[in-house]
Amino acid sequence: MKGIKIKQPAGLENLYYTDLDEAPEPKAGEIQVRIQGSSLNYHDYSVVKGIMKPADGRIPLSDGAGVITAVGEGVTEFKVGDHVVSCFFPDWQDGPPTVADFARTPGDGIDGYACEMVTKPASWFTLAPEGYTSVEAASLTTAGLTAWRSLVVHGKIKAGDTVLILGTGGVSIFSLLFARAMGARVFATSSSDEKIQRLQKLGAEQTLNYRQNTEWGQTVLDWTDGLGVDHIIEVGGPATLPQSITAGRIGGHIHLMGVLTGITGDIPTATFMRKQMKLQGMIVGSRRQQQDMVRGINATGVKPVIDRSFTLADLADAFRYEESGSHFGKIGVEI
Repeated sequence: MKGIKIKQPAGLENLYYTDLDEAPEPKAGEIQVRIQGSSLNYHDYSVVKGIMKPADGRIPLSDGAGVITAVGEGVTEFKVGDHVVSCFFPDWQDGPPTVADFARTPGDGIDGYACEMVTKPASWFTLAPEGYTSVEAASLTTAGLTAWRSLVVHGKIKAGDTVLILGTGGVSIFSLLFARAMGARVFATSSSDEKIQRLQKLGAEQTLNYRQNTEWGQTVLDWTDGLGVDHIIEVGGPATLPQSITAGRIGGHIHLMGVLTGITGDIPTATFMRKQMKLQGMIVGSRRQQQDMVRGINATGVKPVIDRSFTLADLADAFRYEESGSHFGKIGVEI
């Protein structure tokens, strides 16, 4: 079968399309999956660029979805022909967080899904939503579940809540879609007027261009008559946190799952304390939370926004497109 590997030193120029060993027949408790789709995340980009220092010969991509071609002895949850999607933390099945690194994350600490076939424990997958393509299903593994865990599991979002999303990447767009499906009001920021128009079409009630309005936290506060928003999907990190704190309500939630502006910076801790806000670090979620998300998607009909898709052989070009920042929503990989 075919797949992509990373050759050291890591870099987009050192991704190579090659022959791989065939996936073995599944043993007890395992399933064999024909991988048909994946999607790109900033984490994947950090791996292939060498920021995360992957092992030589690592198969990248944390997201994988496809069709089961064989099941091992004792597997009762799945059958041949089922459409399934991978889990970002395959060992975190349920309960509170149990991992704080990526040693067992596919595409980083272990081989990922940039290949045509895998044989893995059945517990490493869940069913995909009904009617989803494999690319759409793969977009849930990282971005979709991060948004779901933020707003639903920890935020306990309800109709009438206000949500601020930053930017138009995968987590932000999923947050908009989930929030709107649950009756929440959504405010959004972007540096592109064209993307702002698309945000409005998806249901964003108020929008702003953060390059033109650098004090956007106060603007969001004004939109809520000084109350502040209930939930903030914070993907920027230190350079955007001060504005997010300004925009949040007393007792509001900041869901931090991105550090696009760096890993250190000055934070107005006195304002944060005075507003008695909650800052929740967020890295994807558990298998049980993914199963709950899939049930929620089946009930609401939420569909992801796939900007465009690339073939597996063109994976380096897909990452270059991600690098350009031109995408809106998710970048897919068809396998």
